Amino acid sequence: MFYLKVKRFLDIILSFLGIVILSPVFLFTAAAIKLDSPGEIIFKQQRIGLNGKVFNIYKFRSMCVGAEKTGTGQYSFKGDPRVTKVGKVIRALSIDELPQFFNILKGEMSIIGPRPTLTYHPWKFEDYTNEQKKRFLVRPGVTGLAQINGRKDISWDKRIEYDIEYIENMSFFNDFKIFFKTIIKILMRADNMNTGETVSHSLNKKTA
Repeated sequence: MFYLKVKRFLDIILSFLGIVILSPVFLFTAAAIKLDSPGEIIFKQQRIGLNGKVFNIYKFRSMCVGAEKTGTGQYSFKGDPRVTKVGKVIRALSIDELPQFFNILKGEMSIIGPRPTLTYHPWKFEDYTNEQKKRFLVRPGVTGLAQINGRKDISWDKRIEYDIEYIENMSFFNDFKIFFKTIIKILMRADNMNTGETVSHSLNKKTA
């Protein structure tokens, strides 16, 4: 598909420009995280990417060290005590996602596409149905169709439906719309916190 080549070219240009232009934000955020709590500045986590390949996603650390091992769950929730003071701010402004520009330059992600899932949640790669695996036919994105239609407030079955819809209708015009709708979401600070159960039991373990 010709647009995939154009999309990759745009990803490289825009992510490089993003790193250069937002370098003061990168530096200030890194300093704030370091002063606020002990631990690494960059949080790395394994995610499933293009064609099911596992990669490390980069984020500015917004939680205390070892947060995933506390038994509270994979995702944060309103009032989550694991989130640091600086973490609350950078999450609200989506600044924690900025290091993913480096994932894009490495060819692991795209600006627009299905969000990369954890290697074990909602399912392992082999447990997705053939239909659901279509979401892995393109590079995962920093934002996507699911993120502008509810983001963390919709179940995984619906998220995957949006992901597949995006892939089947992928175009420059649709990417353009998703990009600017994402900016609006960020400015409105909408749908950036999990509000309930995200795994639907109607779509698990190769039921389709």
